[in-house]
Amino acid sequence: MEDMREKIYDLERIGDMVRDIDEEELIDLAELFKVFADSTRIRILYDLFHGGKSVSEICGDISMNQSAVSHQLKILKNAKLVRAERDGKSMIYSLADEHVKTIIAMGKEHIEE
Repeated sequence: MEDMREKIYDLERIGDMVRDIDEEELIDLAELFKVFADSTRIRILYDLFHGGKSVSEICGDISMNQSAVSHQLKILKNAKLVRAERDGKSMIYSLADEHVKTIIAMGKEHIEE
């Protein structure tokens, strides 16, 4: 029963958010979803679900060259979906926050219905 109340609350909150959205927010939201429109970027995000990795680790995991991965990471970083921290000479990339996982999980749930 508690779970159902939480879902109802979430739907009400989402309804309020949709009513209060302005044109600039709509544009920003569309730009965010464009970032998710690339399967390589989704693969990189999935690869970072369990923690931070260097570019070379990501390259090995998703079987892509460093140039291509670095390009996609730049896009993801600009969209504030990943963050980078220096570790010696290399950069470690990780998901920016838990919202990224939630967005992907909700999208996955939607396509599986």
